[in-house]
Amino acid sequence: MDYIDLRSDTVTKPTAEMRAAMAEAEVGDDVFRDDPTVNKLEAMAAERIGKEAALFVPSGTMGNLIALLVHCQRGDEVILGNKSHIYLNEAGGMSALGGIQPCPVPNQKDGTLALDDILASIRTEDVHHPITRLICLENTQNICGGVPLTAEYTRQVAEIARAHNLALHIDGARLFNAAAAQHVDVKELAAPADSVMFCLSKGLASPIGSLLVGTEKFIARARHIRKMLGGGMRQVGVIAAAGIISLEKMTVRLGEDHIRAKKLADGLRQLPGILLDEGTPYTNMVYFNIGEEIRWNAWELTERLKALGVLVDADGLRRFRLVTHYWIDDAAVEKTVAAFAQALK
Repeated sequence: MDYIDLRSDTVTKPTAEMRAAMAEAEVGDDVFRDDPTVNKLEAMAAERIGKEAALFVPSGTMGNLIALLVHCQRGDEVILGNKSHIYLNEAGGMSALGGIQPCPVPNQKDGTLALDDILASIRTEDVHHPITRLICLENTQNICGGVPLTAEYTRQVAEIARAHNLALHIDGARLFNAAAAQHVDVKELAAPADSVMFCLSKGLASPIGSLLVGTEKFIARARHIRKMLGGGMRQVGVIAAAGIISLEKMTVRLGEDHIRAKKLADGLRQLPGILLDEGTPYTNMVYFNIGEEIRWNAWELTERLKALGVLVDADGLRRFRLVTHYWIDDAAVEKTVAAFAQALK
């Protein structure tokens, strides 16, 4: 069956143009820094984000981990959201591999960390305390609904960081979605941060890869840690070629995904028993619960929808997250709403 796949924007397959570029890519050995396609991608990424340098890594999880390992020493502490991807969904890598202690503070409904909570979490100089080194933000904030953080808020957090000699890292897996939703240049969202990670393999439709950006000095150390983690790649231009197309073409069409997410939400809103989150969708994610009057739980509905040709992600016993992306067109949205209507009966 040719499924409509709304489980995540990570399910995107490379376009025909990407596949052709990958097949024809000029390659070298990236560990030796002589893969011209990777070098081009890294230069493009640094320029787009407004930083000095960039590093191509296999995944966003590795990119975030590398950033934390550059910014922190063992025993240091990181302030981050209690609903952040780094804290919840990266297998505890910061602690297991970096000896870094998380200091989670509550994510607000708008995805932010309250400035007072950040200030209250910065450790004083005391022999009993770990040393606070880093603040991490997530933009867009996934679990809070794919909500984008503003440049002004990010600047406020950066001011706190500078005043206390801390660094600021942005997990910008979907940073280009945040820029598209707010109609701003992605550089504006990234400018206050010392380092930024963004993914090519989500809404930008590449099959593999993320970029970590920062200063030349930061990236030089990050390259060393990437090798340590087993992320040093060889003739990797064959996948970097897809990333170039992601930056050139996929970043400018993300608004289409947001429009289709709104159409999807509007359609689901008409169905009895569908309880959409307030404000959803902010970008390309539609979050909702199913009412107690629905006899099926989310796991059972997932199977019923699969039988109807729609793949969805159950986010709890009675909760769903649906994500639009390049491969979801208007017809797919209409079929999804119809499938939910049938499955809910």
